[in-house]
Amino acid sequence: MKPFERVVDEHGPTVLRVCRALLGPTDADDAWSETFLAALRAYPELPADANVEAWLVTIARRKALDQLRARRRRAVPVPELPETAVDGHQPADEDLWRALRALTTRQREAIAYHHLVGLPYADVAALVGGSADAARRAAADGMRTLRTLLKERP
Repeated sequence: MKPFERVVDEHGPTVLRVCRALLGPTDADDAWSETFLAALRAYPELPADANVEAWLVTIARRKALDQLRARRRRAVPVPELPETAVDGHQPADEDLWRALRALTTRQREAIAYHHLVGLPYADVAALVGGSADAARRAAADGMRTLRTLLKERP
């Protein structure tokens, strides 16, 4: 079995992309850290023939869902509303994240796991539930929505 440090080096960027796609840039680092802490504890018990990338993506998904649930329960007080840019246009990252939030959870996960991680639709289906065809449809519908929303920006 590889040293865990090599596992982090090899799969860390993929896990971070998944966390960013599911949570946005603000909470992604925390989910990434929690993913690898949980993985470090379980790594010695992992079978030698396991797909490490898929295993880590599954852990990252669970950590992201935990953070999303916690976020819904937390009140976020703000002293005042944030100002918008002078021309009313938000930076590209904010536009993209706003469009991603408009997707259903299944669509966002299907896009993240297939297009960002490169998992085949059968593996995406195993992660999110349903069939490979349903995962393909969710990703296609989500991509169509993203294209529409991002094309409409000012």
